[in-house]
Amino acid sequence: MKKAEYKKLRRAYSEKRVLIGERLAEFREVLESGGDGRIFEELAFCICTAGASAKMGMRSVEALGDVLQEGSLEDLRKRMQGVHRFPNWRPAYIVHTREYLRREHGLGMRRLVMSFGDPLERRDFFARNKDIKGIGYKEASHFLRNIGFPGYAILDKHILNTLYEMGVIESPKPPSTRDRYISTEERLRGFSEDINIPMDELDLLLWSEKTGEILK
Repeated sequence: MKKAEYKKLRRAYSEKRVLIGERLAEFREVLESGGDGRIFEELAFCICTAGASAKMGMRSVEALGDVLQEGSLEDLRKRMQGVHRFPNWRPAYIVHTREYLRREHGLGMRRLVMSFGDPLERRDFFARNKDIKGIGYKEASHFLRNIGFPGYAILDKHILNTLYEMGVIESPKPPSTRDRYISTEERLRGFSEDINIPMDELDLLLWSEKTGEILK
């Protein structure tokens, strides 16, 4: 990485460090005291964000509101009309996932996510489970980060493009397999160590540098 880019990133971190810390604290609060419904809401948000955007995911969850936990597929589809680019498929994914988690785990989301001793196994459960619809490694990482688990990189186009521009990775193409995702994530982890910015903070910093916002 060029010296000027290093200084620019460090300067941006100094300016945004407090806001980034506050956002990460909000994520931890979900796991610590948000309850099962709140955790499932974050999973639904990530299902809605996949193939769309964080803002569309936020609008979708807000629109679903009181029907998210118990509403029928028809209820969810009605709420998503004019809100999401996929108003039929995303509700179907959410309802299938919700009913699977209800049937197999009683929708005990906090107990479920805390049951894994290994962070990779925790993510694998959500990314590779055929009954958790509509997410892969990126959004599984997004979900776990958003409920307060550290150490997961959300390798979206903004992060990948920045890492490519800075010479950290050879291509901005999204990793297509588990091994490639983990390999790219390790590159980001190494980069964070090199510039002395914790990876979870760096992830939000790089995203905000591209978008101008520190969202979830």
